[in-house]
Amino acid sequence: MTDALSILAVVLVAVTMGLALAHALEYPGKLRLDEATYRQVQAVYYPGFTVGGLVGEAGALLVLPVLLVMLPYGSERFWWAAAAFACLLTCHAVYWTITHPVNGFWLKDTDVGSAGSAFFSLLAGQETNWQRMRDVWEYSHIARAVLAMAALVSLSTAGIAKDG
Repeated sequence: MTDALSILAVVLVAVTMGLALAHALEYPGKLRLDEATYRQVQAVYYPGFTVGGLVGEAGALLVLPVLLVMLPYGSERFWWAAAAFACLLTCHAVYWTITHPVNGFWLKDTDVGSAGSAFFSLLAGQETNWQRMRDVWEYSHIARAVLAMAALVSLSTAGIAKDG
């Protein structure tokens, strides 16, 4: 059971890392876009990345604590999995405190339905400088990619760690 849960956790963390890494890798190209093009490109991401975030990141945040309870406390595997969970929690905190408020800025003029509007207006800031919002959004995804990669490496290390 622990092995199956470990594999599921790795897959969910990999989805989280993949989404953040995809955004980070786009950064150099997106810097060349003017405001109108950047705004148009931004709206393309939200449907798929929202589903991926719900499945990957939320799923990992639910599965990792269960895995931690199942691993022997104080073991090498436990501490590597705990490090992965800490990285993932930090990644999630970056999303809610930095990325999500900026999402509201990008989507304020986009029809995303009533549920989407409610979700993306949550914590939305009042900033109006598009270049500042671009930089904050892009850098937050670079930070999330680094944190998610650290979570994936830690969790993978937990899977090969020798206890005893």
